[in-house]
Amino acid sequence: MSIRHGLLTLLDQRPMYGYQLRLEFEASTGSTWPLNVGQVYTTLSRLQRDGLVSAVDTTQESQRPYAITDAGRAEVRAWFATPVSRENPPRDELAIKLALAVNTPGVDIHAVIQAQRTATVQALQQYTRLKNTSGGDDLSWLLVLDSLIFAAEAEVRWLDHCETRLARHPRRTAQQTAQQTAQQSTPSAPAGTTKKETVRR
Repeated sequence: MSIRHGLLTLLDQRPMYGYQLRLEFEASTGSTWPLNVGQVYTTLSRLQRDGLVSAVDTTQESQRPYAITDAGRAEVRAWFATPVSRENPPRDELAIKLALAVNTPGVDIHAVIQAQRTATVQALQQYTRLKNTSGGDDLSWLLVLDSLIFAAEAEVRWLDHCETRLARHPRRTAQQTAQQTAQQSTPSAPAGTTKKETVRR
C-alpha cells in the first residue's frame, strides 16, 4: 500500500490538514488500512522535502494545510499510469507458514490448513455481509470490499489446492507409507496386559 501516493491523490482534490487527510484516506478505503496521524505527518514531511507538496500559509498556528505542487500532480499521474509491479511480491505470511510447516517435525500441516480455511471463510462471510449492508453509494468502499472478497475466495481455493498437492506429492506419500508401516510393525500387547507388563516380558 502506498501511503505516499494515497495522500498525494487526496491533495490533488484540494488542500487539507494532516488530520483531514487521515479521515479522507480511511473513508475512501473503509478503514481497511487505518493510518495514525504520525504516519500522515511523517509522509507529508517527506513529500514536502521532495517538492511534491507545500505548506500553505495560514494565520492558524495549530493547523497547517498542505497543497500539492505541479511536481506532485505529475507524480500522481505517473502512479495511476504505471501498473502495480509483481516482480517483488509482498511477503505472504500464510504461504511462508505453510512452506515451513511442511518440513517442521511435529507440525500437522493439515490442521494448519484447516484452521486457516475456517478463519478465511469467516472473514469472507463478514465481507459479504458488509457489502450487502453498505448500500451502493460509496463506490470507493465497494471496490475495496470486492477486492477483499475476491482475495478471500482465492485463498480458500489455494488452501484446497495445497491439500490436494500434499496428498499427491511423492515425498509426502512416502512419509505416510513409512509411518503406517512402522505402526503396523510395532508389536501390540496381549489383551489384558499393561504396558509395563509387556516391557518386563
